Amino acid sequence: MTIVVAVDESSHASRVVEEANALANAFDDSLHVVYVLSRSDFVDMEETNVSETGDAMDLDRVREIAASVAEDAITDANATAESVGLVGDASSEVTRYADDIGARYIVVGGRKRSPVGKAVFGSVTQSILLNSRQPVVAIRKD
Repeated sequence: MTIVVAVDESSHASRVVEEANALANAFDDSLHVVYVLSRSDFVDMEETNVSETGDAMDLDRVREIAASVAEDAITDANATAESVGLVGDASSEVTRYADDIGARYIVVGGRKRSPVGKAVFGSVTQSILLNSRQPVVAIRKD
């Protein structure tokens, strides 16, 4: 089976990958590290590319760019994993990807937020916890 770990661009990402890697090793599972580029970031990249080159940016290239963020977290954690780049709403894309590959677990990072902060700003971790079909392991930031 596979364990999916969702990362962001924070310094906490490598610790989340380290913990997910330990879990993957315990189950002798493969590890997929996923970074989701938001639609707004994609639009910004597209606008920049069009203004600089006059051409639209290939979606596969955008996914490669997103996968490079995942690859950085893998390298920082000194883990062996597949890097995956996706585009869209982070929680929806992570849960869909985990469903598509039949993941055993989803591992996510989290940080302490007040209930008001979660309601106002949203929480990818909270959304994954509530909407995932797989068990979710949340690694809190120290």
